[in-house]
Amino acid sequence: MPNTTKFALERSLKKLLANRPLDKITINDLTTDCGISRMSFYYHFKDIYDLVEWICVEDGKRALQGKKTYDTWQEGIYQIFEAVMENKAFILNVYRSVGRDKIESYLHKLTYQLVADVVEEKCGDIELAQEDKAFIAEFYKYGFVGVMLDWIERGMKDDFGRIVDMMSVTLRGSISNSIHNFLSNQAE
Repeated sequence: MPNTTKFALERSLKKLLANRPLDKITINDLTTDCGISRMSFYYHFKDIYDLVEWICVEDGKRALQGKKTYDTWQEGIYQIFEAVMENKAFILNVYRSVGRDKIESYLHKLTYQLVADVVEEKCGDIELAQEDKAFIAEFYKYGFVGVMLDWIERGMKDDFGRIVDMMSVTLRGSISNSIHNFLSNQAE
């Protein structure tokens, strides 16, 4: 069963990261810790960074389950922050080892679909070009990810509940306004 192996590797990597940086962990360390062969590792992942990306995406997907609507996006973002905080040692270690760019890429994958689903929902029956919807989602994705990266860079010390509340106040009505602004621009 492939997921069993993947989750075993996830547990091992998180456990090993508690004691040493990512760049000091080898595939042999991982496979020995969770009792699988190197061949099994390579069946699922091309390298440790591929495993890290899978972990980040899986943790995010678990956090976002069912939270991709306009009414629940705030809860979804809160749960992403919560998942990052629960894996603080892992995230900070990865952030320091592979850099901001890699974490940013993982977070973009997570938040884009959340925002795209909200944009799609808010469009409803409105005929808006797909490229305009994608631009709106990309724009807000960068805002979400930028705020989260700054929080991570500060060592995750700030109250993320307050951050999510401030994001909510900032965004209230803005996605709908963006949709209507793009529609008005098309009509001109």
